[in-house]
Amino acid sequence: MIKLVGLVPLFPLIGFLINGFFGKKLSKSLSGIIGCTSILASFILSLVIFFEARHLPTHSQVVNLFSWINAGALSIPFEFVVDPLSTWFLLIITGIGFLIHVYSTSYMHDDEGFSRFFTYLNLFVFFMLLLVLGNNFLIMFVGWEGVGLCSYLLIGFWFKNTDYNNAARKAFIMNRIGDLGFLLGIILIFVTFGSISFNEVFAKAGTASETTITAIALLLFIGAMGKSAQIPLYTWLPDAMAGPTPVSALIHAATMVTAGIYMIVRSNVFYSISEVASEVVAIVGVATALFAATIGLFQNDIKKILAYSTVSQLGLMFLGLGVGAYSSSVFHVTTHAFFKALLFLGAGSVIHAMGGEQDIRRMGGLAKHMKITFMTIALGTIAISGIPPFSGFFSKDEILAHTYEHSPTLWFFGMIASMMTAFYMFRMFFLTFYGNFRGTKEQLHHLHESPAAMTFPLIVLAILSVVGGLLGLPEFWHMPNFIGEHLEPLIIRKNPSTLPHDTEWMLMGIAVLAAAVTIYVAYVIYRQRNIIPLKEGDKMPGLQKLIYHKYYVDEFYDAVVRKPLDGISNLFYKFIDKQVIDGVVEGVGSTVKGIGGVVKLVQNGEISFYIITMMLSIVFILLFTFLI
Repeated sequence: MIKLVGLVPLFPLIGFLINGFFGKKLSKSLSGIIGCTSILASFILSLVIFFEARHLPTHSQVVNLFSWINAGALSIPFEFVVDPLSTWFLLIITGIGFLIHVYSTSYMHDDEGFSRFFTYLNLFVFFMLLLVLGNNFLIMFVGWEGVGLCSYLLIGFWFKNTDYNNAARKAFIMNRIGDLGFLLGIILIFVTFGSISFNEVFAKAGTASETTITAIALLLFIGAMGKSAQIPLYTWLPDAMAGPTPVSALIHAATMVTAGIYMIVRSNVFYSISEVASEVVAIVGVATALFAATIGLFQNDIKKILAYSTVSQLGLMFLGLGVGAYSSSVFHVTTHAFFKALLFLGAGSVIHAMGGEQDIRRMGGLAKHMKITFMTIALGTIAISGIPPFSGFFSKDEILAHTYEHSPTLWFFGMIASMMTAFYMFRMFFLTFYGNFRGTKEQLHHLHESPAAMTFPLIVLAILSVVGGLLGLPEFWHMPNFIGEHLEPLIIRKNPSTLPHDTEWMLMGIAVLAAAVTIYVAYVIYRQRNIIPLKEGDKMPGLQKLIYHKYYVDEFYDAVVRKPLDGISNLFYKFIDKQVIDGVVEGVGSTVKGIGGVVKLVQNGEISFYIITMMLSIVFILLFTFLI
């Protein structure tokens, strides 16, 4: 079955082609069935390949599909790699992706672009599968660019809204900045090693200088910063909430933002060699986790809250990568996929019931109207807050334990970010589901639980959010750490963990206590005292206003980057384009036109004049010929 791995991305591609070419002629039900079935087929095949690959005599098998690029000494085959890392991500992408597709059949049912939506979703999954299956950096880059294109199409899905189009363009452009770094990294890899195939490059990594490896690792990380929304290339992700809610779930949980994590884990050889690059990854990660968590404290859009929580959680994953906890970061990618998909789809259920309302200040008291949504979001909120025995506790605790061993300072900032996460997530939860309803009478009248096609994925994801921690139990518990053991063949460990068990128990206790205290504070403020966030336009304290406006980072980019570039562009337009280029082009045109105006005078319509002119021309030619 491993040799059939090419079918895994082929199924979504077929779904894309059918809905893309014939979607307008198909019923919505059939279009949705095609979209969902294609992902389900990929998931089933991925599951079979996953278990078959675990019994391979070697941990990695390459499947050559066809010869792709042959130019001189450059030979790049189109081949897929089946190994512990790629098979694990296949399950995440197709499994979570299938649930999101099922959810979308109901959520988008009344949208006029229903078949177009599933066309884009299938294409998104196809490119992500291509990204994780490729056996060289170029195939990975094709998938990398493909998910960027699909994010543009899906974020701006409702293209009649100018703001949504702007958000889509912002995501596309900011990712291009990071992609340039990734592309330069690939070029440097080829120049250094003469190949871009993973096996050849990683086998030769030790032959290059540490300076070169550091440059490669940092360039690749720039690409990861764009795709996985790290400082300073993070501002596109909250704005990506302009797309339909299932898109947000797919981007945040199963596809695009996890690409950067995958790429660095795949390239962990480089980061294990370069201490400088690893330290940069860790510092940027913890800074992003802390920075985004502070912004989440005062956001009131339910999707924006979840978006900033994703940026913060991604920061923790990069912190884990930076300190060498590669399998722990993949573990957190996995649990995050469970509870973040759950939370986004749950938020979509709330928005669906509220008639499109996303402001938590206008919600309240929804628990009694939406019991399934309430219970599932409650489980997801507990999981992301790091409360045992839910999945988020185990994966986050692993990262923080490795961080503490590497640097207690980084651990402290990571802990603060985790505490803030627990606070703003329960703030969102209490304001949405408890207290008095603060919306309109019409909204209250239409409040109802979502259809089964939407609640079924919520229930499945809630179960995974609860039990997902069993995939990576702490090693010192003397329990099987499934993810750690699964990824072991691909991970280069810098130093084996020497953290005493007493210290690990202490760190776990501190994490649980800190989360519990933070949740209690949120409970007192938003449940007991029923404090409602300030309305738009109300006067805010200086620091709160600064954080509420997201530290004015977008405004800073606008003033420092966009406006100067616009000014330079206008300058070139006026003086280079209009005067020099247009002047030359119009000058040539005017000259030709003038010559034509003179020449046309000889066309006077008199045959005698034409004969005389012809005879004189012949005489002139003969004289010229004989004289020369």
